[in-house]
Parts: sequence; C-alpha cells; structure tokens
Amino acid sequence: MENQPVKQAFNLLKYTFVVVPIVAGADKFTNLLTNWAQYINPSFAGMLPFSGNAFMMIVGVIEIVAGIIVLKKTEIGGYIVAAWLTVVALTLLLGFNYVDVAVRDLVMAIAAFSMAKISKAVTA
Repeated sequence: MENQPVKQAFNLLKYTFVVVPIVAGADKFTNLLTNWAQYINPSFAGMLPFSGNAFMMIVGVIEIVAGIIVLKKTEIGGYIVAAWLTVVALTLLLGFNYVDVAVRDLVMAIAAFSMAKISKAVTA
C-alpha cells in the first residue's frame, strides 16, 4: 500500500508544476501578471534577432509545453522544468538582476527535481 502523505505531496507538486508553467507561459502573450521582457538579461537581449516580447512568447510556448509534459510524463517533465528554472535563475544571476526571483526559481527547480525523483516510487 502506498504511503498516503507521500502521494498527496507528490500530487501537490505535480499539479503545481502543471498549472504554474502553463499560466506563466500563457501570460507571456498578455503580460497581465508582469512585463516579462523586463527579466531578460540586457546583454542577452542585445543579441536577440527579434524583440524581447517576441522572445518571451517563445519562452511562453516552451513553458506551456513543459507543463503539459509534467501532466503526461511527470518524471521527464519534472527534469525539464527543473533544468528550465535553473537556466532562468542562472541567467538572472549572471546579470545580477532580480536576484530574489533567481533564488525563488532555484527553489522551484529543486522542488521540480524532487517531484521527478519521487514520481517513480509513487507511480510504480
């Protein structure tokens, strides 16, 4: 018999990492929650062949897809989300911009990685 508290914690993490990337990804098209382009490292923004807003829309599609992968293949999706959040955090830290957001993203990356690790035990 499965350990119910572990299953509940797993499901909380799973659905958090389904909903949050999809909502954040969709918001890249509307900027209702924030102006997402402000988080682009200025050095990186200068290298883009298109606007920061266009780049963030591409990011939005990636985030939506990541959320769907977490729903369908939680272990793989967890590793993808963990890697994605780590890259975002490192990008923010390189420019020493939004360090608070970078730290938050690293904590979320650890949670996504942990979800991926326990998914085998919970879904086996």
